[in-house]
Amino acid sequence: MIVEQSDYSSLRNGILNGTPSVLNLVSDYLKRIKEYADLNAYITVFDEWAQEQAVEVDQKIRGNKDLPLAGMILSIKDNICIRNSRVTCGSKMLGEFSSLYDATVIERLRDAGAVIIGKTNMDEFAMGSSSENSHFGAVLNPRNTDYVPGGSSGGSAVAVAADLAIAALGSDTGGSIRQPAAYTGVYGFKPTYGRVSRYGLVAFASSFDQIGPFARSVYDTALLLKTISGYDLSDSTSVNLPVPDYTGNLTRDIANIRIGLPEEYFTQDLQENIRVVIDKKIQHLRENGAQIEKISLPHTEYNIATYYILTTAEASSNLARYDGARYAYRADNVADLKDMYTRSRSEGFGEEVKRRIMLGTYVLSSGYYEAYYRKAQKARRLVKEDFDKAFSRVDCIITPTSPTTAFRLGEKIEDPLRMYLSDIYTTSANLAGIPGFSIPAETDQNGLPIGMQLLGKQFDEQTLLNVAYALENN
Repeated sequence: MIVEQSDYSSLRNGILNGTPSVLNLVSDYLKRIKEYADLNAYITVFDEWAQEQAVEVDQKIRGNKDLPLAGMILSIKDNICIRNSRVTCGSKMLGEFSSLYDATVIERLRDAGAVIIGKTNMDEFAMGSSSENSHFGAVLNPRNTDYVPGGSSGGSAVAVAADLAIAALGSDTGGSIRQPAAYTGVYGFKPTYGRVSRYGLVAFASSFDQIGPFARSVYDTALLLKTISGYDLSDSTSVNLPVPDYTGNLTRDIANIRIGLPEEYFTQDLQENIRVVIDKKIQHLRENGAQIEKISLPHTEYNIATYYILTTAEASSNLARYDGARYAYRADNVADLKDMYTRSRSEGFGEEVKRRIMLGTYVLSSGYYEAYYRKAQKARRLVKEDFDKAFSRVDCIITPTSPTTAFRLGEKIEDPLRMYLSDIYTTSANLAGIPGFSIPAETDQNGLPIGMQLLGKQFDEQTLLNVAYALENN
């Protein structure tokens, strides 16, 4: 069902001239969302509100108001708050919970003229690598509906890949934007930690989570990133640094850009056709003046263990608030307060969320804190130092996004360890707090997309965008 779709930059002039009007564009997308409802990409579709937004934007366009995202139709992962709308996090626990405020990124997008058309399906509380762990059912990969779209932002990736939105926002804790972008053949960007406000993002692991865009082109990615980035007083982790003009600074001139290839990411576990495709892309960069060299990130083997110890510990703390007492799901006919707590959490959370809460509680418990959590924090520092050393030699690092292309629905759902290893190449960026960008490369023999990952220095998103721009359509 996938065909070549227009990106926003190719539609913008027509939108500004009223051909099509934003209202007509929204109507077309609402019809398409209904037509492909079987993909299960959306949890909530804003039929009436999206049309109201479109009318407002059309009026502003006629008034010559400068709107960088005028008429861009966006879908939003359902762990990002929109005022007076459900924010379910893909969970029974928050199934009917309505947000009282807008996330900062939502305010910035709407001020720029974007139209939000719906909230997308996701792994429950962003915990998963396949978008099969949602209370609202699994999301299907539009490239082949027998396969997963990746997770946890699978609904947002599918919305863009299947042209159910022009672009989308997701969240990335350990690869949850980049991995589904790779599996569905779109662009997915995880910014530097602190570059984009997390205010209004429901927390999974607070020192890892970042909001970022999905798009169909490098330019659209840069445009969205420019819009949502910047300091926010409402977010204590937001960094007060100027936001570069990502679109204005885009260039395909990569002469003398130094690119590193970490030997630990190109082992025998990597699917062979992914290796071949990345080699072709690297050769193209070399022919265009980039300097390519092999590097080492020696603590890579500890990425997955370190990531899952620290993120589950933070999840155990963050999800303690869902106790049935203050808001969210509450079990019926409880015997006493303890029974209410126990049954509300047991019934409200899915299996994967409960698994991670239990693991996180264990590593934080007396007698195990030093053995696991403290050691994992030390390992995180070593991972960060590996990247610091590498970036003293190179400007950008290229790796696969995932060791394989998309896997079949149900293939790994009963084997959590195999599922966790799907993120083996992406978790390091979150551990180190650096930006990561998954770009579509080619497809494998089954027509499934292959993604390539670019990693950069903290707050140097521009270099990743430029390298991707040099590779686009090549």
